[in-house]
Amino acid sequence: MTTAEKMTPQKWAFQLTHILNAYAGPDRFPVDVKSLARDYSHQKYPDDPVSMIKGAPLPTFDGGLYKAPPGKKGWGIIYNDSMQSKGRINYTLAHEFGHYLLHRNDYPNGIECGEQDLVRWDSDYGQIEHQANVFAANLLMPLDDYRNQIAAKTKVDLDMIGGCADRYGVSLTAAILRWIEYTERRAVIVVSRDGFILWARSSKAAFRTGIYIKTAGRPPVAVPQNSLAGGLLTSENQRVGIILPAGVWFKESCEEMVVFSEQYDFTISVLQLDQEPDFFTNTNGYGVPTSAL
Repeated sequence: MTTAEKMTPQKWAFQLTHILNAYAGPDRFPVDVKSLARDYSHQKYPDDPVSMIKGAPLPTFDGGLYKAPPGKKGWGIIYNDSMQSKGRINYTLAHEFGHYLLHRNDYPNGIECGEQDLVRWDSDYGQIEHQANVFAANLLMPLDDYRNQIAAKTKVDLDMIGGCADRYGVSLTAAILRWIEYTERRAVIVVSRDGFILWARSSKAAFRTGIYIKTAGRPPVAVPQNSLAGGLLTSENQRVGIILPAGVWFKESCEEMVVFSEQYDFTISVLQLDQEPDFFTNTNGYGVPTSAL
């Protein structure tokens, strides 16, 4: 079994983060993925390094990892140079570098990644794509540093998350997805297109209290008409958000902010709810109120 097969995405990212912390210090963000991939791979795998990183017109996918042609050694990382967002490019490079570290031995002919591969972070959406995303997120946005920027209990706005996106050199979409992983607030992100929900992800606190939207294995789920994403969106309330009454998204009221991702052609709703109801906070761990025992 090779080293690449033994290492998890988190372990790879932690190892590289430790190196970056030691040599570049606390002000090392954003990560220069191009330099890191070249330098580290040449030191770690001198006979099989990342020997080329370049942009090219890729009409059907965002990035790819390719084996060098016969007579040359190593691998090439190609990204779609028509992407306007530098953050999206940086994340794509980290994603493909993750494929190089984790999957190149199992996929000797290379890997091509479309837009959904880079924005779907749930483990049901293609295991190797999930692993590459886990690596990229941990490398570019280490949780210990992210928590220092936005505490786990903090109610966020899009300017706060946008500041983290700038710090880490990623898209606002990637920064939102990373935040939902660790926040202790009840929050849900909903990704929709043309009035229907593509997928949704709840924070742990939200899921624990029954706040989630199931999309897998179901007919298309429509976006609520009385939501920002469903038609109430204006330039004024897009980033500031509005409080929506119970019955729009959930049985409780919530605050909705919206990001429109032009590069992916979808809408991201960031939904935040009040702190957990007493029914859930005063339980014995099985959803039964302690007062009933």
